Amino acid sequence: MNFRRFYIKTFSWEYWPIWIVYFATGFYFTYLAIKARSFFFFSAANPTIETGGMFFESKWKIFELIPKEYYPTTLFINGDDIALVEKKIQDAGITFPLIAKPDRGGRGWGVKKVYSINELTAYKDKVNIPFLIQSYIDYPIELSIFYYRNPTSKKGCITSVTLKQMLTVIGDGHSTIDQLIQINDRAFLQYEKIKEQNKIDLTTILKAGEKKEIVPYGNHVLGATFLDYNHIVDQQLTDMIDSVSKKIDGFYFGRYDLRCNSIEELKMGKNFSIMELNGAGAEAAHIYTPGFPFFKGQAVIFKHFNMMYQAAKENYKKGVAYMSYREFKKMNKLEKEYRQKVSLI
Repeated sequence: MNFRRFYIKTFSWEYWPIWIVYFATGFYFTYLAIKARSFFFFSAANPTIETGGMFFESKWKIFELIPKEYYPTTLFINGDDIALVEKKIQDAGITFPLIAKPDRGGRGWGVKKVYSINELTAYKDKVNIPFLIQSYIDYPIELSIFYYRNPTSKKGCITSVTLKQMLTVIGDGHSTIDQLIQINDRAFLQYEKIKEQNKIDLTTILKAGEKKEIVPYGNHVLGATFLDYNHIVDQQLTDMIDSVSKKIDGFYFGRYDLRCNSIEELKMGKNFSIMELNGAGAEAAHIYTPGFPFFKGQAVIFKHFNMMYQAAKENYKKGVAYMSYREFKKMNKLEKEYRQKVSLI
């Protein structure tokens, strides 16, 4: 099993450690930092978001920048007892299942789909930090859309669209879910987590063609498949995303993670919901499409580093200060202390 995991991860660069993926492009980042005369120039890319959205930014504070009609009903929970949390949920009209996630943290860390008040109580008991509760959005399509606008420009653009497919197995009429997971490379990598969560009866035999969602999160590290969907970008979609983005004060560079009922309705600005908005630390996720050429992916990263630099440079000219080394160290220390308080993962 260990050899198989090693083989899968070695020959599919989408699974490589982040430091390897960004090793070469890191030199370009350093070059841009020298031009900006600050290694923390990224903080000015989105002036209203902590650290520009590179790391340890508050999701709640970002939601406060977004018009409420664009995102799910969201609650900020900070030290409330479970009775008060339950009342807040009821008052807000949130029903189970719901989504719970730490206020700070990325790459799916601590995100959980919660089905009952007992599960929420257990989640809260493991979290000693502020966290968010969100209405679960059951629109069938989940996308990541990367947006960029130079602060000197009136119009922005979409630089990446990614379709997220949840980790799913398909029945053949005789194999158990356990067996189907074992023969599916992507599911196999999540096998231990799936068993540990104990949410699925692995002995169930699915009918031929029957689909079973194994992990309900559109996160790459949790098994979701990312697919290049840039072909849907047109003027209508660009104008819609541009219109939303201009309503978010100080946002110029980053990625929307959203769900929608259909691509056509999304382009019309109907029936969609923003689950998260990620800033300078976001990636153009379409590069993780299975089989996407590694060096083409590197070119995409280079391109986005340059766009981040351009946004930061123009904001700096307008008087936005870059994060200082002292501020960086303080945030880095707070992030380490923050993660140590959580026993979720």
